[in-house]
Amino acid sequence: MAPHDLRRPFKRRPISDQQKRRELSLLRQSQHRSDAQQRARNLASSVISLQSPSSPDVDPETLPEPMPDLATTGHESEASNFDIRQASSLRGPEARKWFASQLMLPEWMIDVPENLSRDWYVLARPAGKRCFVVSADGTTVSRLRNGSVLHHFPSALPGGARKKGVSGPAQSYSILDCIFHEADQTYYVIDMVCWRGYSLYECTAEFRFFWLQSKLDETGACDPPSFYHKFRFSVVPFYNCDQSGLHSAYTGSLPYLKDGLLFYNKHAHYHTGNTPLVLIWKDERCSQYVIDTDNNGQVPNQQHIVLELQDDGKIVTSDDPPVVVNCLNADFIKQSGLSPGSLVRFAIGDGGLNCVDGKFEKADLQYISVSNRARAFADSYSKIMFQYMARHSPLKVEDLASMISQENQQDKPPEVEMSD
Repeated sequence: MAPHDLRRPFKRRPISDQQKRRELSLLRQSQHRSDAQQRARNLASSVISLQSPSSPDVDPETLPEPMPDLATTGHESEASNFDIRQASSLRGPEARKWFASQLMLPEWMIDVPENLSRDWYVLARPAGKRCFVVSADGTTVSRLRNGSVLHHFPSALPGGARKKGVSGPAQSYSILDCIFHEADQTYYVIDMVCWRGYSLYECTAEFRFFWLQSKLDETGACDPPSFYHKFRFSVVPFYNCDQSGLHSAYTGSLPYLKDGLLFYNKHAHYHTGNTPLVLIWKDERCSQYVIDTDNNGQVPNQQHIVLELQDDGKIVTSDDPPVVVNCLNADFIKQSGLSPGSLVRFAIGDGGLNCVDGKFEKADLQYISVSNRARAFADSYSKIMFQYMARHSPLKVEDLASMISQENQQDKPPEVEMSD
């Protein structure tokens, strides 16, 4: 794709209500003010202090005690420790749900956002393990989406290593949203949640990305590994999503293996859980994993999806609110040994899916089995539809370029004829 190609006009797909939900999300965040500082304390203390039974390579005795300096006293202390105590008692799928819900999770792009070139950034997502990295009280800990400890190490992040003669404020903790790239043993930073105790939950992506670029490098965290800095950190390059930026993210040479493109709305706050203000898009050129594979790494002939069974027999997605896909009758539920809350795997039959405005009008589902116990969530509506489109009528990079070209044409001032 050349950076200035003009493409055919892009027609918006009628299957999605993503644009409506993007507008609603922006409206809600402007009306809602949470205790962002307290949320940052809760998360930092949870990541640092909680032991992970699923991480046998980490010696629990090397983990620090819970961080009392991040909590306060009285009623505020009781409230701040609620999430931490709750998380420490969780195991299995519930622990995975809790930690995954602390991350901002992108929806899959199933339509092209309006004002793409003006209101969005684009970046090439590194392939690897998504995690939180927290530095505080002389140590650094990274935790995966399932809550298990990935690494416990010294770093050049603020408060991230115990050095003689180096001290900082008691509440100096930082939280980064990262992807660990195994091949070069580097943490690629895609977002900043908290810096030196200052919460960025309710700052726009535009501000967070500015701080990320300006603050991280000055700490030495981007330097090569050393005794007090075991892993290198690197900021993922981001671009304005105009023709040039899209071309750079899509085709540019990078030190890591790409796994799709991420799109961030510039006005989006750090919203935990799924959000339509961050989108992921993939094709075969920028990702090895466009269509889901089975346990053997093979693409199945039929698309497989995982849905959650509700009390009334409806099977739904993981969205909030959930999207109803179909309904199982009571006899089938009993014969299959299913119960409310079960995650159930289906194949999509030849009848396919038919969706209008974010709702399923028809879904030809074939029951396979109960999902693997390691699974914590059902699939989201956007993932199901992206995977379905990837098999039948994929959203192409040319469609993105076409939308940007249309916007550029609309932004041009009308030509004025000058008379003699």
